[in-house]
Amino acid sequence: MEPEVSIEGSAMIQVAVLPVGAVPPNSLRDYYSMLLPLHTIPLSAIRSFYTEHQKSPFANQPWDSGFIRFKFVLGGNTPSPWEDFQSHRKTLTVVGLCHCPSSPDLDLVIDQFNASCRSYPSSLVHRCFAFCPNDSQLEEGGRQGGNLRLFPPADRPTLEFHLHTMMQEIAASLLMEFEKWVLKAESSGTILKTPLDSQAGLSSEEVIKAKKRRLGRAQKTIGDYCLLAGSPVDANAHYSTALELCRLTGDYFWYAGALEGSVCALLIDRMGQKDSVVEEEVRYRYSSVILNYKKSQDNTQRVSPITFELEATLKLARFLCRRELAKEVVELLTTAADGAKSLIDASDRLVLYIEIARLYGNLGYQRKAAFFSRQVAQLYLQQENRLAAISAMQVLAMTTKAYHVQSRSSISDHSQKNKGNGDSGKTYHQSAVSLFESQWSTLQMVVLREILLSAVRAGDPLTAWSAAARLLRHYYPLITPSGQNGLANALSNSADRLPPGTRCADPALPFIRLHSFPLLPIQMDIVKRNPSRPDWWAGSAPSGPFIYTPFSKGDSNIVKKQELIWVVGEPVQVMVELANPCGFDLRVDSIYLSVHSGNFDAFPMSLKNVTVPNISVVTPLPLLVSRVVGGDGAIILYEGEIRDIWISLANAGTVAIEQAHISLSGKNQDSVISYSSETLKSSLPLKPGAEVTIRVTLRAWQVGSVDADAGAGKAVSGSNVRHIKDGSSPSLLIHYAGPLQTTEDTLANASTVPPGRRLAVPLQICVLQGLSFVKAQLLSMEFPAHVGENLPKVDDLNSTEGHFDSTTNMEKLVKINPSRGSWGLRFLELELSNPTDIAFEINVSIKLDKSGNEENRSADQDASEHSYPKTRIERDCSARVLVPLKHFKLPVLDDSFFMKDNQADSRSTPFSEKNTKAELNACIKNLISRIKVRWHSGRNSTGELNIKDAIQAALQTSIMDVLLPDPLTFMFRLTGHDVESEKIDTDKESNIVESPSKGSVIAHEMTTMEVLVRNNTKDKIKINFNITCRDVAGENCVDGTKATVLWTGVLSDITLEIPPLQQIKHPFCLHFLVPGEYTLLAAAVIDDPSDILRARAKTASPSEPIFCRGPPYHVRVHGTA
Repeated sequence: MEPEVSIEGSAMIQVAVLPVGAVPPNSLRDYYSMLLPLHTIPLSAIRSFYTEHQKSPFANQPWDSGFIRFKFVLGGNTPSPWEDFQSHRKTLTVVGLCHCPSSPDLDLVIDQFNASCRSYPSSLVHRCFAFCPNDSQLEEGGRQGGNLRLFPPADRPTLEFHLHTMMQEIAASLLMEFEKWVLKAESSGTILKTPLDSQAGLSSEEVIKAKKRRLGRAQKTIGDYCLLAGSPVDANAHYSTALELCRLTGDYFWYAGALEGSVCALLIDRMGQKDSVVEEEVRYRYSSVILNYKKSQDNTQRVSPITFELEATLKLARFLCRRELAKEVVELLTTAADGAKSLIDASDRLVLYIEIARLYGNLGYQRKAAFFSRQVAQLYLQQENRLAAISAMQVLAMTTKAYHVQSRSSISDHSQKNKGNGDSGKTYHQSAVSLFESQWSTLQMVVLREILLSAVRAGDPLTAWSAAARLLRHYYPLITPSGQNGLANALSNSADRLPPGTRCADPALPFIRLHSFPLLPIQMDIVKRNPSRPDWWAGSAPSGPFIYTPFSKGDSNIVKKQELIWVVGEPVQVMVELANPCGFDLRVDSIYLSVHSGNFDAFPMSLKNVTVPNISVVTPLPLLVSRVVGGDGAIILYEGEIRDIWISLANAGTVAIEQAHISLSGKNQDSVISYSSETLKSSLPLKPGAEVTIRVTLRAWQVGSVDADAGAGKAVSGSNVRHIKDGSSPSLLIHYAGPLQTTEDTLANASTVPPGRRLAVPLQICVLQGLSFVKAQLLSMEFPAHVGENLPKVDDLNSTEGHFDSTTNMEKLVKINPSRGSWGLRFLELELSNPTDIAFEINVSIKLDKSGNEENRSADQDASEHSYPKTRIERDCSARVLVPLKHFKLPVLDDSFFMKDNQADSRSTPFSEKNTKAELNACIKNLISRIKVRWHSGRNSTGELNIKDAIQAALQTSIMDVLLPDPLTFMFRLTGHDVESEKIDTDKESNIVESPSKGSVIAHEMTTMEVLVRNNTKDKIKINFNITCRDVAGENCVDGTKATVLWTGVLSDITLEIPPLQQIKHPFCLHFLVPGEYTLLAAAVIDDPSDILRARAKTASPSEPIFCRGPPYHVRVHGTA
């Protein structure tokens, strides 16, 4: 029988690959590995080597899509007596492999190769490939020619290319030889015999029958050569003729062979495509093949064709081998296994069992595959030689997984052997379970005994030790005392033959029963490192101060196995028990911790209720220790106090620290303003014994109201102390690791990477109550502007030219209100209380915008801070701090800032302050970010007050008054020149004048003025407004009998309609009779106001009129009375 038989095998040309001369094993392996991929050569690639000497008998040769297939046999096969029956059994090509550096004499190489070729009389093409020749050998080989092909030294891709070309030339030569053979067979015929024919008599009747059968056999053989030539259509035509002739002559054996060839031609023509029709056709034809092979058997013959029947059965089983047809395949394999009894040759039974085991393995039937593998091993053991014993040992090693007796060295995770098989979900009667377990254990013991026997014969003491140890350890209750002593002797003999220091992965005795694994504090800070993530420490921080919490999520029924990491050079604790359950004495010479393949496996898996954790042993790791410079006591801070502390870090391990990362953990993490992680990173690698000091800046948090109430009435040294609760302080988490030992399997297996460590540095902070806020409110001041030729406009700090002067900028905090046209200043008043026993000095600073001419300054001058005079607050006292605010308003009044909000008590409010737009929030955020309130105590400690909440609370009551503009803006100016040509855009704050008034008013002269009325809304407004002039006493000096100001134009009942976001001018003239100070006022009543205006004015009823009054404008009149 042939190994690895398949239906397509009939189309493969058998090539004997022979080493010629002295070829090193590694070189022979390399040359053969380059030859193996060339098993298929397209017909289109050999046209350049092919020469048609006469008309080809392969009329339907598929030059564009056909292939010539090779089957390489290293060392060659013994010529088969069945070569005439199946041409693919012939060795048609001999390829020699020569290593020129080991065989310098090429003449001798050629003689040896020719002698080897004589052993294959059926071979048609001979080629000897000589690799790595030197210059002299190249010259000598070029002169000799013949079948020698030299391959000069080159890289592997070049050699593969040249070898591919040579195989194309061989394929073309074989094709031409096939044509010659077919033409000769068609013209003169040929005599074809098999071992079955040699058994027949030579009577006249048999001679006549042989002559009749010769033509059918010749047609069948021609079909074989058509298949080998890559022409399935021609092959099928000849097979059809052969089938008809063999049927007429009753040549059942050759009929079956021709039918097999027709099935191969069908599959080759379909290019490997399978469908239900083809599958059914193959099944039908091969059933006939098997039947005809049975018909050809004759009990009177010494040679039986049973091997061909079994090969046909295996071919059909291999073709149908898939899970959907498992039942049919199993029936075929069972029939083949029954046929093994009829095989006389033990080598045929060996090949049969190997093929059956492979097919069962392909189906996934591991138990059946293991059974037939054991049959193969038993056939090997019957030969009683060392090589056969090695083969038996290797075959049995493949069955250990199916029988669950594999060695620990072959298991990546030994816990897998505790998993149940596919029947674990079924329930059986207890007696059936006990019977099965006893039979199964017996079978496992038989397998281990066979492995032990083969290992002893093969001279492998390590495998013998492993098998004996597994038998003694796991099955000692089923082994008699004499058997136990025999296994002990086997262990002793194997140990004597092993090199000193050899450790087997499978333990014997005694039983090491684990009691417990006490954890040391140094073992609890190890963190696994993922080499594919640079931030391997992410997600490794503990969520709390406890290792276990009963409130953690997860299924309570799932118990996760504990994982332990032990570091070489660091102490660990393990408590174990030793036990010897066997009947012989056992002496323990020493007990020590052994590490194998980077992992430590304990035996047995558990003792009573003790679960063995997963333990891995790693190389030495760095060890970082910390201390607070100045003492490790609590850090006492007042609320808002900012202080620097220094932490010293030292490497107490034997490995340098190459990676380090600092993060925060715990509560009140925002109390850590900064930590100098760059200082730590700049000191890397931190060698053993080295030390580095990092700075940590802390800011005390606010003591909660609960803490404050709890501490009321308590005093320590005359001050109210509010101690923090346990676990309220933050901690610094420092993840660090040693060098990343990169190996080939580091990226594939993260467990080979040395882990890192985590150091938790708790910051013991004790916060004392400091300054507290009592209340905060907004205060405003407003005073009139002077009437000039130009309108008073918003001054901006960006208009400052030249050197940046803080005093000038502070004066400009008092500026023109763009929405009212008057000068104004707004203050934020903070009332602070000092309940402590020390005094505080308060310093308020405001960050000012950079000027337009200073944009190119350095980053540290982008903004300037102005500090106000300090305010001192004595102990148990209160004080008020005024913070000047820049006067700002929104430029447009629309309905985006007003929303109707129905409250629970059905009372409607005009708008909801909490639903203002993002622009409002941005203004408040910008204001808060500019103001800093810092304190300094008599203890030389500093801090900063959090005024964000205070400002927001102060703005809640008057937020619309602060931010939203008035609906109308009234502004006065002189118009002594051509005012119509002026284009003034009061929307832009960039229209700035250096002087508030450039014009002057003279008594007894007519002064031309105008009032500008601006609509700050997005709706059209119709108004009726009046203009009034008052003297220093506040009396109306325009109307009445005592009027001191004459006027022309209209000053009362002025009706105007102003477009949205536009302004309208109204001119008039005044004639002052008396010099002095006067005030101009403008007031208006809005006709038919919208809902927005009523919401802004906070009217109580829809009929209530809406008044708008502009700010007073001062007019200074010069002259004499």
